[in-house]
Amino acid sequence: MKGKVAYFGVFTALALIFSYVETLIPVNFGIQGVKLGLANLVIVIALYKMKLSDAFLLSVVRVVLSGFIFGNYFSILYSLSGGVLSLAVMALLKRAGGFSVIGISIAGGIAHNIGQLIVAMLVVETFRVAYYLPVLLLAGMLAGSVIGIAANEMLKRLVNMG
Repeated sequence: MKGKVAYFGVFTALALIFSYVETLIPVNFGIQGVKLGLANLVIVIALYKMKLSDAFLLSVVRVVLSGFIFGNYFSILYSLSGGVLSLAVMALLKRAGGFSVIGISIAGGIAHNIGQLIVAMLVVETFRVAYYLPVLLLAGMLAGSVIGIAANEMLKRLVNMG
């Protein structure tokens, strides 16, 4: 039990550090809110190294804490919707089998952006924001690829972790 709590604490701290680092990177992809999603690296690793319920809790804790520290209510709302959908899609694909870590991460990146777009449609009460969809799909694919490659390499090195 002690080890589980320690891993959860380390993963939470890493996710918050990555969230902070991302606020320091002046990247403008031309669309509000599009970013690499460095903290999602921790979530992908957790999906493979923890129980799904623990990975889910980690995702929620990360979103809420980073939202309070670096964002606001709406950033929590958008991140939580994207994070929950992303984790659900990644967990389903992992369970189905036949997908690489990189493929699962790409699907997670795309699902994250779709989840946020759905909430944006509900917040602004129009489907007009759907014109962002092609760019968000591309951004999700690219970010998911980068995160997936990094997660794949890290998982190779974390073989001793429970």
